[in-house]
Amino acid sequence: MDKELARRVFSCIDNTTLNGTDNEAHVATFCKHTMEMGHVAAVCVYPRFVSVARKTLAGSEIKVASVAGAFPHGQLPIALKVEEVKYAIGEGADEIDMVLSRGALLAGEDTLVRNEVALMKEACQGRTLKVILETGELPSPTLIAKASQLAIDGGADFIKTSTGKIGVGATLEVAEIMLTVINENVKKGKNWVGFKAAGGISTPEEALAYAEMAKKIMGDDYVKNQTFRIGASRLTDRMHAILT
Repeated sequence: MDKELARRVFSCIDNTTLNGTDNEAHVATFCKHTMEMGHVAAVCVYPRFVSVARKTLAGSEIKVASVAGAFPHGQLPIALKVEEVKYAIGEGADEIDMVLSRGALLAGEDTLVRNEVALMKEACQGRTLKVILETGELPSPTLIAKASQLAIDGGADFIKTSTGKIGVGATLEVAEIMLTVINENVKKGKNWVGFKAAGGISTPEEALAYAEMAKKIMGDDYVKNQTFRIGASRLTDRMHAILT
């Protein structure tokens, strides 16, 4: 295994706890354990636990990410989604992971999808916005590419594969489609957009495969936490074990 690449990937992990059984004590313990392992990119939690994560991670370089916008289904009116983003930001979130409106996408409502992302980006007040496509619910490569482009056009800082809450999570095939769309935008002179793989990635070998895919399409320098992330729950401890 390429240990140098593994260390880089470890620093790109969003260590994630998004369970129905989460509580303040668990989130605080989770954040402390994450800090003990080293410098991952972020800890990702539900909005109600942002303040706990913020307090526990104080003094570290680890960012606080929050899902928002009716995660994982996204089925709320946009005004309520925006309010949830504002709440998470107000509690101290550095980053927001939102879900794309797949139903609207499947109905051909492209303008609605793009504008919703733009409104969520505005609500982030300059913080990082990651847009989850939930690619396991998109039935074709063409639709995945369209979702990627609409999210980018709406102002996404990252596009992300999956919530991890349905049967089909990240795949290398989907990653290639999304990274290709990002690369096509760069070739047109547009801003660089990050990529996040999430959903079912549980081994270091799998994580490194996504890093290699990103290097192949975007170049070696892309694999850094400003532009590349891995969403993980089981992976983090396993990555740490091989690096110590």
